[in-house]
Amino acid sequence: MKKACFAVALILLTTLYTAPAAPKKSVATETNATDTADASIKPNAPARLYDAAHPAPKAATVCTIYMIGDSTMSNKPLIPAYPERGWGQLFSLYFQSGVRIENHAMNGRSSKSFIGEGRWKTVRDELKPGDWVIIQFGHNDNKPDTNRFTEPFGSFKTNLMIYVEESKARGAHPLLCTSIARRKFDADGKLVNTHGDYIVATRQVATEEKIPLLDLNKRTDELLRQLGDERSKMLYDWVTTNDIPGMKTNLVDDTHLNAFGASRVCDMAVAEIRAKVPELAKFLNIGK
Repeated sequence: MKKACFAVALILLTTLYTAPAAPKKSVATETNATDTADASIKPNAPARLYDAAHPAPKAATVCTIYMIGDSTMSNKPLIPAYPERGWGQLFSLYFQSGVRIENHAMNGRSSKSFIGEGRWKTVRDELKPGDWVIIQFGHNDNKPDTNRFTEPFGSFKTNLMIYVEESKARGAHPLLCTSIARRKFDADGKLVNTHGDYIVATRQVATEEKIPLLDLNKRTDELLRQLGDERSKMLYDWVTTNDIPGMKTNLVDDTHLNAFGASRVCDMAVAEIRAKVPELAKFLNIGK
């Protein structure tokens, strides 16, 4: 009996004082591109939360896409709430981190006034080899004032060639973009072309300069015809005072996009890039 008790006690002591097993090799947790760039993050460390006082490390800029054009492309104020969006305002959402979007498009500008106000010089002087320039004019080039008016097959083409050739001279890649269609249907419900020869001239310059053309006029024209007169209002600034608190008057605007319309035009621009510009398409944030 005493021997049995002694054996049990020996087993218990052995169990209590056995040396701990060697630790298993740690397996690093999966991190994103910005985490791996931060040497202070250790394997198996808890997820890091970033805020204003502790910002996330910035990804290196791979290239910059400059956007020049008019109000259908430009950034719009978000606060206080207002429905209008330019399609360039949402463009960065479609690209991987490291691609910087510089949207210099401005309301009311034509191919002439954008140069005359020095806006093109600002962009041109920043261009570096490998950058991209998306050029969209035509909406305001038929305005009668001398600061903006251009002839489609005269000064309009000349201005587009200035943008293209000066971009190339700095090692950047210019892309021409036709103006998006206006929502204008005739009495028979047929869509009316309001841009005329400015679209033809843009296509000509793209061919002559041997550069890609993002034909947003063709794509938006097809979408408007598909949706028809009534349903196509969902893309533009047809907004009532009941839709957005604080608005004092209803909006009936067949030129400028709302947030949904801007996102649809971005979809089309990306589709054009994927089909025609593989060198830029490789930077798109394509879902798996």
